[in-house]
Amino acid sequence: MTTTAMNPGRLDGRLVLPGEAGYDEARTVWNAMVDRRPRMVVRCASVGDVVAAVRTARELDLELGVRCGGHSALGLAVPDDGLMVDLRPMGGVRVDPVRRRAWVQGGALLGALDREAQRYGLATTAGNVSHTGVGGLTLGGGMGWLARQYGLACDNVASFTMVTADGDVVHASPTENPDLFWGLRGGGGNFGIVTEFEFRLHPVGTRALVAEYTFPLDRALPAFRHWRDLNAEAPRQATFTASLGGDGQVVLGFVWVGDPAEARKLLPAMRGLGRTVATRVHEPSYVELQRQDDTTGRHALRRYSKGHYLRRLPDEAIEAFLLRGSTGSGEGLPNAGLQAYGGAISDVPDDETAFSHRGTVFEFGCGTGWTDPAEDAARKASARRCAAALAPFASGVYVNALSDDGAEGVRRAYSPDKLARLTTLKTAYDPHNVFHLNHNIRPAR
Repeated sequence: MTTTAMNPGRLDGRLVLPGEAGYDEARTVWNAMVDRRPRMVVRCASVGDVVAAVRTARELDLELGVRCGGHSALGLAVPDDGLMVDLRPMGGVRVDPVRRRAWVQGGALLGALDREAQRYGLATTAGNVSHTGVGGLTLGGGMGWLARQYGLACDNVASFTMVTADGDVVHASPTENPDLFWGLRGGGGNFGIVTEFEFRLHPVGTRALVAEYTFPLDRALPAFRHWRDLNAEAPRQATFTASLGGDGQVVLGFVWVGDPAEARKLLPAMRGLGRTVATRVHEPSYVELQRQDDTTGRHALRRYSKGHYLRRLPDEAIEAFLLRGSTGSGEGLPNAGLQAYGGAISDVPDDETAFSHRGTVFEFGCGTGWTDPAEDAARKASARRCAAALAPFASGVYVNALSDDGAEGVRRAYSPDKLARLTTLKTAYDPHNVFHLNHNIRPAR
């Protein structure tokens, strides 16, 4: 094996080969089902390292995978016998509180962005789990607790710096390569490796409120209907959520970012949901809110999930959600959840970004985590049944929620017009489909 396009001694980071210290850590991702062995891992510490890695992969005709941070549910970042670009050493965040801007390197996690911005009471939309990668989240759209107030993560990007399939460094903004700027806001990692994001920040303060009302499954339907109707009138600071877990209990509520005193004005209406088995209202800091699902979303579990976008939530959809694809006891069923969209998400004109389905009312997701490989088939089947039960009500899917859906999933994630435009952009920036280990948009032939 040679690495003629890359001199390891000239890297700012490190080239890691099989058998060397750090190799197994570098190839281990969030989903424990992923167990692939790259021929080499380039732990990039600079844009120059990324350029060298891309050119090496091209010269040696190696598959190229990109790890930009946290999860990689399908493990697409880890190419068997290929070259893995590990951006995690490039995890820096720089904040200008006067201009309300954050410059975030491509390997940063959401928690780093949250911590630096919150030093000044600022934030931008940044997911729900702090060990998620900024890059993957943002390039697919980027839902989070601030989205109803300020739009998706991709709506808050002012500029990108990207390394192309030829190893060139380009910038994208409303005035520089505007077509690429359009495509990077929702089109995923199809066009290159983003090494830096410039985000707009917002003065959100440091406080939040979470309200949760728990109902037994046999009393959940009327409460669920009322919760749905309240969501239609909810202030933008509130993101309504619903979840159903392994204990068979339904949790309905909302997350509020901003003054908790204002959030508490919603509580009398929420008490109208009915008699609960448990009620919890608490006031985390914003940073604590961003970490509250870190344990549920922890590493080292085998993972599988499915999802849909919903433009409406009729009673029949609620009933299907509660059944989760089963008429049995509920044992072994996946966790299921709903998160409200609307507000600033739907304010953005549909043709302004590659992200589609801005008319979504709720995002539905179901998923399961386990440790025993013998359970793989049953766990996957249960998630598929759950998703199939909601499919009649679906209007599309979040590209970041795709699993093993293949080309059909990509077609569900984008409107036909947007997919055609993305294909043209892919053909211009990556005609040989070097960046294909993703939810792939193929170039025109």
